[in-house]
Amino acid sequence: VLRIIEGKNMGQTITQKILAAHFGVKQANPGEFIEAKVDLALGNDITAPLAVQEFRKVGAQKVFDRKRVVLVMDHFTPNKDIKSAEQCKFLRDFAREQKLLHFYDTGRCGIEHALLPEQGLVAPGELVIGADSHTCTYGAIGAVSTGVGSTDLAAVMATGKIWLRVPEAIKVVFSGKLNKWVTGKDLILYLIGKIGVDGANYCTLEFHGDTVKQLSMASRLTICNMVIEAGAKNGIFYVDNTTTAFLKDKVLRKYKVYTSDPDAKYKTVVDIDVTKVFPQVSFPHLPENAKDVRSIKKVYVDQVVIGSCTNGLIEDLRIAAKILTGKKVNPNVRVIIFPATPAVWMQAMKEGLLKTFMTAGATVSTPTCGPCLGGHMGILAGGERCAATTNRNFVGRMGSTKSEVYLVNPAVAAATAVKGYIVHPDKVL
Repeated sequence: VLRIIEGKNMGQTITQKILAAHFGVKQANPGEFIEAKVDLALGNDITAPLAVQEFRKVGAQKVFDRKRVVLVMDHFTPNKDIKSAEQCKFLRDFAREQKLLHFYDTGRCGIEHALLPEQGLVAPGELVIGADSHTCTYGAIGAVSTGVGSTDLAAVMATGKIWLRVPEAIKVVFSGKLNKWVTGKDLILYLIGKIGVDGANYCTLEFHGDTVKQLSMASRLTICNMVIEAGAKNGIFYVDNTTTAFLKDKVLRKYKVYTSDPDAKYKTVVDIDVTKVFPQVSFPHLPENAKDVRSIKKVYVDQVVIGSCTNGLIEDLRIAAKILTGKKVNPNVRVIIFPATPAVWMQAMKEGLLKTFMTAGATVSTPTCGPCLGGHMGILAGGERCAATTNRNFVGRMGSTKSEVYLVNPAVAAATAVKGYIVHPDKVL
């Protein structure tokens, strides 16, 4: 039953306001179901083929807007086998048929959740639906974005609308000055460690506090990307000067900025004193198993991965290069570095970062999601361990079910590459 209350004004969160606007009402209250208009629909080479099949099954002829359906071939590309090649061809043909404006394939393709913000495809106040669980990334720029299944994506592609239950909100307040080497990756791992992988189930994680102004856009994107690892429906930051500076020359269309009302209702408030947060290591096999890197004993690794939709931006690569300059990768470790987009790759080349990585003994990959999901270009064998700047460390996430993944920030990953075991960056410099 659809029930929207439009009587007495009640305090609303950013997310509630955006959802209400996309349903055409003044208020959208937690627990209510709405049919919201979608600004952007996203699929990739794994999730979109099924969505297109379902799109066909229901008799749809055209997507709701060829400018608002985005397909990114980032998971198994460059194609690793015949099956992945066939899936990409299937989507390539669909994109041509539908005359999609935004189809990204090898050469133009980057990791979707880094590519869309970079290309200005997402703006504050918008609603983005993607058939990928980490679609929640775009809350970093003040949008409501969330992941859905492939059949839901099919419905969105056909109608431009989606049914959503309005989520409750959890207010997260980051306070204090960041410690050395601490990034957004550490804050989100610390938060997940505090509330658990189910601590924000179907809730909005809304970020506040004086620490936020210290957070770069790369850190904010990483934080919102990983709110799903706490079960959240979406994560969201206020739009501030950092946001608008990032959006300049990217988003040229008009957009609306929302803020939460002073009397907005929150399910709970989580206060985090960041002066007590140091570089984190999330142990297998859940992101909530976060520990202070200073407290752990030597954990030897076989592989280090630096990149992905969480830590593959130029800022992340600069951090890694700072550690690796003038040093060599431990001979017992394989190091794979993959910039998140072609633009990031080119910038890293321009700055000499790629030379630094390769001189140190690392390999630099084309932009791809491959290693992160255990798809290709970095599969782990049984008994192997990997320190990765990726976002998940579930059983078998990067290969064998008998392998282990440890989630870290770029500085810890680079330091680990040098030492051969997980270590604080200061131990290397």
